[in-house]
Amino acid sequence: MAGRPFDAVLCDLDNVIRFYDMTEPARLERAAGLAEGTTAGVAFAPETDLPLLLGAITKQQWVESIARGLAGQVPEDRARALATALAGAPFRADEVVVALLRQVRAHLPLVLVTNATVELEDDLAALGLSDLAHHVVSSARVGVAKPDRKIYEIAAERAGVAMHRCLFVDDRPENVEAAAGLGMTGVHYRGPADLRGPLGFLLDS
Repeated sequence: MAGRPFDAVLCDLDNVIRFYDMTEPARLERAAGLAEGTTAGVAFAPETDLPLLLGAITKQQWVESIARGLAGQVPEDRARALATALAGAPFRADEVVVALLRQVRAHLPLVLVTNATVELEDDLAALGLSDLAHHVVSSARVGVAKPDRKIYEIAAERAGVAMHRCLFVDDRPENVEAAAGLGMTGVHYRGPADLRGPLGFLLDS
């Protein structure tokens, strides 16, 4: 693979590899007369989920903060039910992406770089993906979240590769832009086709 364009792949987890089933929160929202996505809007607002992603609060404390955020829109019991359903939403792995990344792992360092909770290791085990990457950089473990420069530096260090020799994959444009600003090759992920181009030299080998 002489002349390859990069020497390591840094990849996001959620909405690239892992996807959540939001059927139950959506059902509860409809029953409560809320617009679909209202609960997620509260749950993933930075002031609500950043403490969770930095390991500063527990998942149960996150649930309670979501319920408080919904308090003005629905009764307390419904707010708690919505928060609990969102926090407990089942998830699955995209097997197409997993297969692509397993091919990558056979040739280059692969690092998962994810804004995640302290439950990440258990989640990866549940998905059968504990061995997917050579390293996992979780915001809750390192105390810093994307798009902060530090988490990219940690990931490149774990890969053992200079930042300008890393490919970074994420579904959030602001995270890709931050990586590109540090010299990485950025890929804004919307579907598996977005990986096949930049990874083609590995997949065809």
